[in-house]
Amino acid sequence: MYLVTKRIDFCYGHRLLDYDGICKHPHGHNAVVEVEVRTDRLDKRNMVADFSDIKRVVKGWIDRELDHKMILRHDDPLVEPLKRLGEPMYLLESNPTVERIAKLIYDKARELGVDIVGVKVWETPTSFASYSS
Repeated sequence: MYLVTKRIDFCYGHRLLDYDGICKHPHGHNAVVEVEVRTDRLDKRNMVADFSDIKRVVKGWIDRELDHKMILRHDDPLVEPLKRLGEPMYLLESNPTVERIAKLIYDKARELGVDIVGVKVWETPTSFASYSS
């Protein structure tokens, strides 16, 4: 089995509702995403996937949709004031935990045609969540 991993960095802010810890307050992260593509056969170029293709598609989506945005639950009381201020946001149906963000990136990458098998999102240098098929 062959496996390649593309690393993507981005910054985001969030907070968790219905949570009794410091993450209930708005705060930010410098995230590191690891996108994994796996196959048992190399393509005609002798590659699992071209790193530049993964970067173009997955990093392109992350840069447009998540980078330097507040990722919030759709019913967060901050949504309306931030909208009025013209602040960039990405809204989710559920709390924007790092686990939820990992699944979001996984789902979007597959939707965009990247045959990924796993996504790992490092929220801090010592803490990550992953989602895989």
